[in-house]
Amino acid sequence: MLSKLHVSLEGAEMPRIIKTVDREDVSRKGAFPLGTVVCFDVFSKRRLGVRAIVMRIARDGGEDVDFPLSFVSTQNGEDQYRLSLTLDEKLLGGADGLLYYEFVFLRGWDTRFSSTDNNVDFALSCESDKRFRLLVFQEDFTTPSWFSGGVMYHVFVDRFYRGEGAVCIREDAELNEDWYGGVKQYAAYPGAPVKNNEFFGGNLWGVAEKLDYLASLGVTTIYLSPIFQSYSNHKYDTGDYMKVDEMFGGDAAFDHLLAKAKEKGMRLILDGVFNHTGNDSKYFNRFGNYDSVGAYQKEDSPYHDWYCFDQFPDRYASWWGIEILPKLNPECRACRNFLAGANGVAETYVKKGIGGWRLDVADELSDDFLDLLRKTVKSASDGEGIIIGEVWENAADKIAYGKRRKYFRGEQLDSVMNYPLRNAILSLVRDGDAEAFYNGVTEIYASYPGFVCDALMNLLGTHDTERILSVLGGESTEGMSNEALSSFLMSDVARARGVKLLKMASALQYTLYGVPSLYYGDEVGIEGGHDPFCRQPFPWGRENEELLSHYRRLGEIRRSNELFSHGEFRFLQVQNGFVAYERYDATTNQRIVIAANRSSESIRLDVGASGTELLCNRSTMAFVLIEPDSIYIISVENKEK
Repeated sequence: MLSKLHVSLEGAEMPRIIKTVDREDVSRKGAFPLGTVVCFDVFSKRRLGVRAIVMRIARDGGEDVDFPLSFVSTQNGEDQYRLSLTLDEKLLGGADGLLYYEFVFLRGWDTRFSSTDNNVDFALSCESDKRFRLLVFQEDFTTPSWFSGGVMYHVFVDRFYRGEGAVCIREDAELNEDWYGGVKQYAAYPGAPVKNNEFFGGNLWGVAEKLDYLASLGVTTIYLSPIFQSYSNHKYDTGDYMKVDEMFGGDAAFDHLLAKAKEKGMRLILDGVFNHTGNDSKYFNRFGNYDSVGAYQKEDSPYHDWYCFDQFPDRYASWWGIEILPKLNPECRACRNFLAGANGVAETYVKKGIGGWRLDVADELSDDFLDLLRKTVKSASDGEGIIIGEVWENAADKIAYGKRRKYFRGEQLDSVMNYPLRNAILSLVRDGDAEAFYNGVTEIYASYPGFVCDALMNLLGTHDTERILSVLGGESTEGMSNEALSSFLMSDVARARGVKLLKMASALQYTLYGVPSLYYGDEVGIEGGHDPFCRQPFPWGRENEELLSHYRRLGEIRRSNELFSHGEFRFLQVQNGFVAYERYDATTNQRIVIAANRSSESIRLDVGASGTELLCNRSTMAFVLIEPDSIYIISVENKEK
């Protein structure tokens, strides 16, 4: 059981709260479908002096309502109180919603309030503070089952592989023929202008040629960085949504990759950059490079209302003030329909056969846009298209630009990029902070619907972060100039440390709820600082074989154990740099125990039966000694077989 005990100010044991639905213990869950009846049982030691308990609950932004709990019984000096709460439209004021609640413990001489940091565990406070959240989603909300249990691979197309197919190199592109020489084009200082027209020549033909390599990693989903026609190497400045960039091989290369991936049982997810375009685009056309009348060119342009001009033509809203990325107008119906409506961008590529969309800066897309996009994608794919949002915080109650978002209530997203999980893993693996890991993991999984948890995009690195090997290596580059960063290499000692810790971090990433997303090259030891140095070309022929073998084994473990697609999750032990948790199926009695030790001492763990340690494929006994700086994935023998 979890070795975690809260004690009140008086030294008495804390009250216990048990939540059940149809007699099933759901104490560590915080999201339920509309119509669910949740039973709250609160147990309080008599010596704590509690005379009555009240649940104080409010709709998001609404007034508090008090529900007194009924006294049930007293056993062994502990009082039991109960409340059954129906999550209906009367309580919510609609078909879905967000509630915040706390328990008020009334004593003869004072009052205490529950206060939680992770939406499960709580302490007693002298004043109302840090309430539990309860998310209620629409009854028909589901996520695509094909995604869970697999492995995602994030390809930055220009830097992955030069394939042997037809491409067209633009005259204004700077082609870097030295694949292994590093990124030569970078800003003079962070935030300074940079052309971003240095290309290494990776293309979609190349991705298709490397499908066998991806299959060896257990990859089931390929997430491509933006592929549409645009000026830059990163393609977040879309020029034409309806054309695949010819430097990547154009539509022919995309169709070829789509077909080959399908043969391998893999699906493609595209990067939907629907918040802004490039100023060099068919729609804005600042430089007249497109055969269209762009919004910048004339006020009577058909695209004029797609953008927000303060003063035509040179003063307009742009993404984070970056002039080359004019922001699209979320209130423009024509623009919204073109991107998210019938026969629009999203539907066109779904009908081609993609598996879904990852939405760039989802926080900046309006509710109307997301609602329409989901309806369109689900209709075009018989419900199978997945929608993943770029959200960096807890998405259950995220506030963006002063507005509460409703991503997981049933009409918008299926999943998000799980940055909070990355932070939790770094807390444990880099810093040795087991409690921070426990709280970070617990909060996310106690906030989202269970099927959303199974579909979360679990990442350690992306094109927006430093390379995970560099982060874990421990050599700080803070304050280093871009010129220095462009040639900086880790020391042998730092690299060895990074490899060792990355093996632990990735094993956590692959065994927690959700789908591991592997940023290209992390599995072979690419290092690098912030953008653009986290976007080095893949070092074909120079791979770190130790890491590559480790990642291939992780892929095999996920592929051969269904618990990682639908198994339940619970912590077993958390203490002083050590964590143990398990994935399990109560119906079949299958269990896999994961134990990570970042303490300086060996820890003896009782897993209940003999089994097999899957990373090294060795037999284990019921008691396993977990060495410092090591991680074990133990398939526990089913005693009932």
